[in-house]
Order: sequence, then structure tokens, then C-alpha cells
Amino acid sequence: MPGLADEIDALAAEGFSGVVRVDRGGETAFAKAYGLADRARAIPNRVDAQFGIASGAKGLTALTVVSLVAEGALELTTTARSVLGEDLPLIDERVTVEQLLAHRSGIGDYLDEETDLDFDDYLMPVPVQNLATTEQYLAVLDGYPSKFEPDERFAYCNSGYVVLALIAERVSGVPYHDLVEQRVTGPAGMDDTRFLRSDELPARAALGYLSAHGLRTNVFHLPVRGNGDGGVYTTAADVAALWRALFADRIVSNEWVAEMIRPRSDPAKGEVGYGLGFWLPREGLVRLTGGDTGVSFSSTHDPATNTTSTILSNMATGGGPIARLLEERLFT
Repeated sequence: MPGLADEIDALAAEGFSGVVRVDRGGETAFAKAYGLADRARAIPNRVDAQFGIASGAKGLTALTVVSLVAEGALELTTTARSVLGEDLPLIDERVTVEQLLAHRSGIGDYLDEETDLDFDDYLMPVPVQNLATTEQYLAVLDGYPSKFEPDERFAYCNSGYVVLALIAERVSGVPYHDLVEQRVTGPAGMDDTRFLRSDELPARAALGYLSAHGLRTNVFHLPVRGNGDGGVYTTAADVAALWRALFADRIVSNEWVAEMIRPRSDPAKGEVGYGLGFWLPREGLVRLTGGDTGVSFSSTHDPATNTTSTILSNMATGGGPIARLLEERLFT
């Protein structure tokens, strides 16, 4: 794909920092790194660099929860209240696991993206170093009243996915981060995917930057360790491995995959195409995306042709033009 490679290079030259990878028919057709992983030390990004993917981790949370449903530890109709007990009393007693997975629960959100958020601001309501375990997020999740009745409409909800991590932890007795490794990243062969602490990143992890220039990183803007709503670090190769494993019956059964990519919200009603943990941009395509301070991620997969595009960036902006190019060339 020489022509497309040249176009990606041209767009990347406008200020993109990260990795772009394209897989076709199970083979890597393009993989290239751009920009710097560490600006202060002039260390370039590598194709095997680990990038934070923000809300891209919601797909891992959804798969973890659905694997517990498939085993019978939970049901999609299980209410959050039946697991939470007296914790988070403002969550409506009717809210179910399925509604949380589909962003249709209506619960209040500690990081409500329907409001005008400035991701360069310090948005965490508690010191970020206090957010390393799932139970520690209770202090963040509490105190937000419901926005609407359960299942009334779609509303993207970060809190909902931390609640799902909490539910998964409590019903299994296993910490959320270990559950993800046992049930998703391990079976998928995602050896470079971890919920890393931002204050002890390994050499291959790309630092996230607040702007196109300068040395300020996102270390004070995000939880010190990500959880159910985002924050895992991964590589382009591991993202490709996730898509392969997902549609090869290696994480949950094909029947459950079909259930997860069945739309729960209707674009014809002004909503967005969304299943359980996965965006459905149009019929036949499945997508994971994430964006935060110093983080940008998008990966689209077409199961029919086994084609995948993945963009990981250690900046909040810059990957959009490349994503649009790949959408046009690969999926139309």
C-alpha cells in the first residue's frame, strides 16, 4: 500500500506523534511510528511502544464483565444495587449490568462528557495518587444524582464503567486489574498490555503531553492507575491481537461476541451506534476509541474482511486526519 503510506506520512508530518498500523487479512500491511515518546530526552516513538488508550479500555472491561455473565457469576439483568449494597446510594435500584455496559443507565457521571469539559484542566475531584484501586474510586463516584430514568436513552458514562469494574471485582473476589489479565489480555496474547502506574512507567511507555509543543505531561491530570473506564497501556500489535482473539472465540464465545456487538442504541433516533463496550459506527464495523489529556486512540475492525486500522497517540489531538483517511480508504 505505497500510495496510502505516503498519504499517512504526509498527514503525520503535520504534527502527529504516535503509531499507525493497518492489518489486512491477518497480515500487517503498514506499521510506523512518528514523533517522540519522551521529548525531554528526545526518545522517538517505536512501533512497539506502549500508549495509554483512555476509554479504549472500556472494551476490556465489557469483555471481563461479559465473561463473568457467560460463566453464570452475573446476569445482564443483575442490578448494580444487588452487588453494591449500601455503597453509592444515588444509583437507581433498577439499573442493570446491561444498561451500564450500553451507557443507558442514567446514573450521574463523575466525568460527564455531555458537559463542556476542558481536558487540559485538572478534572479529578480527588488527588490522582489516591486512585490506584477500584474501591478507592468510591470517593469519586459518590454524590452524583441520576440524569434520567434507566434505559431512557444513551448517555456516555465513565462512572458506569468504574461501577462495572467494582461489580466484577466483588462477585469474583479478584481485583479488577487481575481479572482483565486473566480473562481478556492473557487469552488474547496481549503480553504488552497493562494498567501501568503513571509515576513508574517503563522504558517503552510513551509519555502523554498536554500540547503539540512543550514538556508538560498528563501525570497530574489522570488517575495514577487506570480502572474500568480507561487508562490501560497497550501497543498497536496488542490491539490487533485483541481483534483477532475477539472474533476467534478465544475471550468469550462467538454467541456472546454477537450479543456484544448487537446495537443497543438507534442512530435513527438521534443516538449513536453502540453495543456492550463497543462502538458500532455503521453496519459491519466495530470500533474502540479513547481520548483524554495527552491521549488519543482509535481502532476500527471489519470482521468480514479481517481489516483493522489502529492509531495510538501520546497527544490528545493529531490523529483525526489520519483516522479519516483510513476510514475512507479501508472501510468504504
